[in-house]
Amino acid sequence: MNWESVIRTVATAVIAYLIGSLSPAIIITKIKTGQDIRTMGSGNAGFTNVLRSVGVAPAVITIICDYVKGILAVLIGWWIFYAMTNTNGVSLMEYQKYGGYLAGVFVIIGHSFPIFYGFKGGKGVVTANALMIVVDFRVFLLVLGTFLIVVAFTKLVSLGSVTGAVMFPIYTCLITYFCDYLPLLGTADEIRFRFVLISTGCAIVIGAMIVIRHHANIKRLFAGQEKKIKAKSKESKESKG
Repeated sequence: MNWESVIRTVATAVIAYLIGSLSPAIIITKIKTGQDIRTMGSGNAGFTNVLRSVGVAPAVITIICDYVKGILAVLIGWWIFYAMTNTNGVSLMEYQKYGGYLAGVFVIIGHSFPIFYGFKGGKGVVTANALMIVVDFRVFLLVLGTFLIVVAFTKLVSLGSVTGAVMFPIYTCLITYFCDYLPLLGTADEIRFRFVLISTGCAIVIGAMIVIRHHANIKRLFAGQEKKIKAKSKESKESKG
């Protein structure tokens, strides 16, 4: 057994999970209103609920912080795996990406089930996007484009999120196979086909996690009861006051 790999894998998973467990939505809403975002609106500790229940500025801060924590976790995973002295014959670049995916999975788990907040957190969409930015910006742009198109036409953030999650492994498979694997096939810099398989497998896991976390939204979508995106307005605040 390669104990170095085991130690680095465990360290990456634990650090990423703890970073993910920090919830900007809960912290910012508490500072702004004194309330727990999980008792407001949809009850979700995420950007959309902060936008609807608290306002635009807190929502913007929330989404930025969620991106930062996701990117930070993945970069740490990259660094931990990049420092490997024994990669078992795997190229360092390939091994580094595996570290990024591992960190990405656990930062999303931490975001969804934060140890600091009773294991009740957000749905991991923004954090997953942060993973994509670092691991493969090409996939990120495709997923982001899909999300924006769906939301622009439907005004349903949940539908855009679920669609992006479903397309994530598909885009990952296509990009890694046609843009990474095939062009280098037979060259000195050849990337093994396992890279395509592992990358796609990780994307499937992450996409499935996001879809599962949206199970209530999916039920409402099928029932035609899902709310469309709308920021909390000043008028509504004044009327409540």
